[in-house]
Amino acid sequence: MESYLLDWANLLLRWVHVITAIAWVGSSFYFVFLDSSLTPPVDEDLKKQGVSGELWAVHGGGFYHPVKFNVSPPRLPEHLHWFFWESYTTWLTGFALFTVSYLWSASTYLIDKSLMDWSPGAAIGVALSFLVVFWILYDAICRVFGERKNGDAIVGALVLVLVCIASWLACHWFAGRAAFLLVGAMIATAMSANVFFWIIPGQKKVIASIKAGQPVDSIHGKRGKQRSVHNTYFTLPVLFSMLSNHYSFTWSHPQNWLVLMLMMFAGAAIRQFFVMRHGWKLGRNRHPLPYALAGVIVIAGVLVWLRPDTATATPALASTGADFTAVRQVVEQRCFTCHGAQVQMKNVRLDSPEAMRQHAQSIYQQVVVTRLMPMNNATGITEAERALIAQWFQAGAPAR
Repeated sequence: MESYLLDWANLLLRWVHVITAIAWVGSSFYFVFLDSSLTPPVDEDLKKQGVSGELWAVHGGGFYHPVKFNVSPPRLPEHLHWFFWESYTTWLTGFALFTVSYLWSASTYLIDKSLMDWSPGAAIGVALSFLVVFWILYDAICRVFGERKNGDAIVGALVLVLVCIASWLACHWFAGRAAFLLVGAMIATAMSANVFFWIIPGQKKVIASIKAGQPVDSIHGKRGKQRSVHNTYFTLPVLFSMLSNHYSFTWSHPQNWLVLMLMMFAGAAIRQFFVMRHGWKLGRNRHPLPYALAGVIVIAGVLVWLRPDTATATPALASTGADFTAVRQVVEQRCFTCHGAQVQMKNVRLDSPEAMRQHAQSIYQQVVVTRLMPMNNATGITEAERALIAQWFQAGAPAR
């Protein structure tokens, strides 16, 4: 019953998390596009009001004319729309999902004893520290270097180094799938913290100054814009790390931390292409195609690097028989802990010839193709045993 309820919690949290993430990413991408596409106002009345940029757009059968005021508008409107609950809800549902999926069963999903044989409590504590420590260090980098000359380049370089270190540590301390997700959660936490600690408080200070009739300090807008730009570059790397847990060929690689860094770098480069493209269309910068090409080349390089070695795999299969008795011994030794008479994870039981044949497709998919099972290879299945299961399945999954 506990497994069933956890599956429902996982499903519902994942559903809400994806919905709110779409809303957050969508609004973030839109405002980045808006800022990059604004042109100086033509109307003299808009200039007198302090408008610094305007945009004409068509959507849904109507025309839209958003304008941006330099620092602050002459007066506040009665209804002012805020954009922060998309961020907060995405983080809250994401953290709850991380808790249900990984922290609740840390021994199974978070810990890989071949890397670090620590207690569930210690593993959970270290995992949570990634979220906190990364934010503290990232925020310190932005505070110290963000407003200096060439500050954006310095901050970008230092944050890249920080993410590299965190990725290396996560992939050497935790199970591969959990490590990828943890790095994504770490960056996503910084993104939401940017909204909570900098962007929204800065906007509230601007509004308070306007209401009090005091001069508005432009630094709040500059800092908020800086953190918002950081968030847009973080987005594609975070999305990759979140989706990667479905593709074991990424996080199961011996150099999985490097796979993670290369794919996140590619995502950031591709995002740079789209950000700069908005300005290029208005003649503000050179064509950003090299950034897109760099991202695509890196992805192609990783694809070639991770390709399966069919030359060595084929002989291994050919040299192994499809003897059911041998396959059943492997399943008994490696799989019964979670799929035997005492425990049936995911309602899958494999302790009979009929059950093995019934679940043959799933066994082959999970053990041979995706290599997800045994989870984190907790029971120590060997490559020869995986090859034996593959040969058994390809021979028609005989049950005797």
